[in-house]
Order: sequence, then C-alpha cells, then structure tokens
Amino acid sequence: MKGKKILVTGGTGQVARPVAEALAEHNEVWCLGRFGAPGIERALNEKSVTTWRWDMDDPSGDSLKNLPRDFTHVIHSAVRRGEDGDFNAASGVNSVAAGRLMSHCRDAEAFLYVSTGALYARQTLDHRYTESDPVDGVADWLPAYPVGKIATEGAVRAFAQVLGLPTTIARLNIAYGPGGYGGVPMLYFKRMLAGEPIPVPVEGQNWCSLLHTDDLVRQVPHLWRAAATPATLVNWGGDEPVGITDCIRHMEELTGIEARLVPSAVTRETYQFDPTLRRALTGPCAVPWRDGIRHTLEALYPRLVRRNTDHGLGRAA
Repeated sequence: MKGKKILVTGGTGQVARPVAEALAEHNEVWCLGRFGAPGIERALNEKSVTTWRWDMDDPSGDSLKNLPRDFTHVIHSAVRRGEDGDFNAASGVNSVAAGRLMSHCRDAEAFLYVSTGALYARQTLDHRYTESDPVDGVADWLPAYPVGKIATEGAVRAFAQVLGLPTTIARLNIAYGPGGYGGVPMLYFKRMLAGEPIPVPVEGQNWCSLLHTDDLVRQVPHLWRAAATPATLVNWGGDEPVGITDCIRHMEELTGIEARLVPSAVTRETYQFDPTLRRALTGPCAVPWRDGIRHTLEALYPRLVRRNTDHGLGRAA
C-alpha cells in the first residue's frame, strides 16, 4: 500500500505496532493510544508514525474530537482486556470505543477490527474451528476478555451496516514474532527459563494456528480489501496446525532448556483454525512455524539458541 492515510489503535502492542511501522514506510500513519510505556511514543515517532493521545475509557469521547477524519484505512486492535474481571466494563468500554471510532472514520475505505478466537465454544482439543462454529465467551484464564470481544463484534457489525462502512472482523489466533514480548510462545519460554511448571492437558495437547509477524503484516492490506457491508468475518491465523506441547519441545531442542510440563485439568486454552477462508482472502502464509520460533528466539534470546542446528528463516513453498 502506498499513499494512504491509515489510523492504527493498539499500535504499541504485539499485533498492531509492526503493522504501523511497516505501513509508515509508504503511507501516512497515525497511532492512537495512551503511550504509558517509557519511550514508546518517541520510538513510533522515529518510525514516521504520528501519535495521538486516546483513552478508550474516556466516557466523553472528547479525545477524538480534533482528530482528523480523512483516514482511508483503520485497524482497531486496542482492547480493554478485563484483567479486573469486570464483565460490564469490558463489554461497555470496548463496544462504545469501537462505535465512536467507526463513527469518526465513517468515510474510510475500509475498517479492520481485530477480534479473537478465544470466544469460540470449546470443542475437542484438535477441532479445526471455522467462522460458523458456535461461540460462548468462556475462557477461564481471562474470563471477561472474550465476553468483551463478543460485545464489540456486535457493535462493529451494527455500525458497519448503519454507517455503510466496509468492515472486516478478523478473529486473531496467536500472533508471535521478534517484536514486543514475542507472543504467547515466548511467555512459555520465560516460564521455561524460570523453571516454572507449564500446565498441559492430561491427554493430548492444545492446538493453535500460530501467525508470524511477517505474515500478519503482509495480510492486513488483504483483509482491508475484503472489507464489506455486512462485515466480513474471518479467522485470522497461520496455515499450519501447531501443538502447544510440540512448540515447547521445539524450543527445548533449540535452546537445551528443559520445560516442566505438568498434566492438568486446567490449561491455557488455544484454538486451531481452519485456514480455508483466510487463505482465499490473503493467500498462503510464508513463514513455517518452526522457523518462525527460531527466528523469534534468536532475536529476543540470541545467546540461548544453539548454533549447531539449521539456520535461517525458511519460507514455505
């Protein structure tokens, strides 16, 4: 994409920051946020990203009042996750913020809302979830999070049709890569480094569809092109089914650091996506997950990666 005016929320996080920085090379990119982390706003400015202070929790919505309205594309990734367990706040803050943002940018060519696969009703560990599978918003590891996402998806669907704003709702799987904290696989690796137990299912393993940053960034323009009214709904993950236990064992092989896997009835639930629709919209992914994990470890923990195994970030055929 070139010559567009793009608005990004959640641009300090694992998902949207690499998108903002990549698009800023050939487009005018604005990033909304609170920028509470030291140095983050300056870092974005140095990448030619214009920053604008915005608080999703602001009940008045005044922080959007003087923001330009002539954005051609929007990616809304910011979220109140609901760590405090307040279901009403998670639903209200997220859905109202999305509605205000869509109203402000009603003349955009496309709006992309980043939702989550964590809202699906849990089925078998190896079930391949499709966009038509039932949702229930139950997630023991962060209960208010999927409920807030379901509420916000409803708001986004409504505003897309009422405003006539072409929209894509992308239910994200596990994004990971060398930027930020590295994503969920690196959270597991930190537990490995600390010698902390990692709960795994008593039988079988959890499955997911890891999505490397390089693929995520490349796919965003395709998801904008797929925007429509009513909103387009798509599962946003990688092409390959990835077992969480297999991923942890792979990190053991790459680093020699042992993981303490503890069978448990309660684990961090993950979801494997059927990539059929997403591949039709974006084309195939380019980064095989094993190469992506190595690449991420080499970037974040360069001294811990063994040098006697295959090198380089491979590309899928």
